[in-house]
Amino acid sequence: MREPMSDFDQDAAKRAVAQAALAHLPQAGVIGLGSGSTSQYFIEGVALLVQEGRQLICVPTSQQSHKQALSLGIPLAPEDEAWDIALTVDGADEVSASLDLIKGGGAAHTREKIVSHASRKNLIVVDESKLNQKLGERWPVPIEVLTFAFQTTSKALQQWGRPQWRQVDERPVVTDSGNYIVDLHCGPIDDPRALDAELHNLPGVVETGLFCGRADLVLVAGPEGVRELKPTS
Repeated sequence: MREPMSDFDQDAAKRAVAQAALAHLPQAGVIGLGSGSTSQYFIEGVALLVQEGRQLICVPTSQQSHKQALSLGIPLAPEDEAWDIALTVDGADEVSASLDLIKGGGAAHTREKIVSHASRKNLIVVDESKLNQKLGERWPVPIEVLTFAFQTTSKALQQWGRPQWRQVDERPVVTDSGNYIVDLHCGPIDDPRALDAELHNLPGVVETGLFCGRADLVLVAGPEGVRELKPTS
């Protein structure tokens, strides 16, 4: 663990928790590389370990992570192989008291969920601003949807909350797989597993940002340093 941070700084927290995650890596094997700003610091650390001789092969969860890993000389597993991933380290937008997650702020949650399910262990790295009692208290649920019949799918999502088409500079956000993102504002979620199942039954939905029961360990950075959270059951 790093020394406590006297003044809480979000960027320093991201660096601290990324550094702490490196201690959980195996000496050799396949690992998943998450997406987002905290994961960028983690990927930089992985590159240093590889340069020092650590035998790691990586699976990026987004084009952004793929590009960064390639630029740093990190060996990558072929995408057309059936992966056996020892550990994936990724971030989250929101973490509930039961360690369920909302992911997808970076629009990479479909690939992130595939890699998560292919991993024997998932380690989540966040700063304490991401912790809430329930999912949905401060974050909408990102939903990747097909571009075909997008407005029809978006309208159908109204039964669970307020869908908002994600755009940047008045242009739709397009995922690495060529789909759109709808951010579903539904407020605090009492049963995220049930909501996830219901959303998956809607034609046009590719994947949701609800990651239920996927975190084996959560590292949380705060003013006092980095602490560990584990599922209670």
